[in-house]
Amino acid sequence: MDLSAVGRAVLIAREGRRLEAYRDSAGIWTVGVGHTAASGPPIPQAGLRLDEQEADALFVRDVARFVRIVAGALPEALPQHAFDALVSLCFNIGPAAFLRSTVLRRLRAGDRAGAAEAILLWDRPAALIPRRQGEYDQFRTPYETALPRARRGDA
Repeated sequence: MDLSAVGRAVLIAREGRRLEAYRDSAGIWTVGVGHTAASGPPIPQAGLRLDEQEADALFVRDVARFVRIVAGALPEALPQHAFDALVSLCFNIGPAAFLRSTVLRRLRAGDRAGAAEAILLWDRPAALIPRRQGEYDQFRTPYETALPRARRGDA
């Protein structure tokens, strides 16, 4: 599977796109669309600036890694909306955390409803709660029913 165009757009909306390096809500240096040192070069730090093309190329490279991790970890194919939600979650919490998560454990046990509920357990810092609610809604709701929101409560 791959991240859909809808999934890509909502992930960008969740992460934001900033061309100058900044510290995120956890104090981690970030640039572009959620790019951190954990994803490799360039290493975000004070003063680092990207142009739009660099930020876009970096996002394409970074997100491909998370797509591979999620696709490889799943016990069975999921609907596109659910897969996209898991890529968003993995992109935010990191591969190691995703691979040991209750979300994945429940999916492997065949409990999709429980996996959706487990998305909401990733609630720190509290500023992430609306994003997690958005990922939960995206995981549960087919795109034919409703397009996802970056955060629950967004227009």
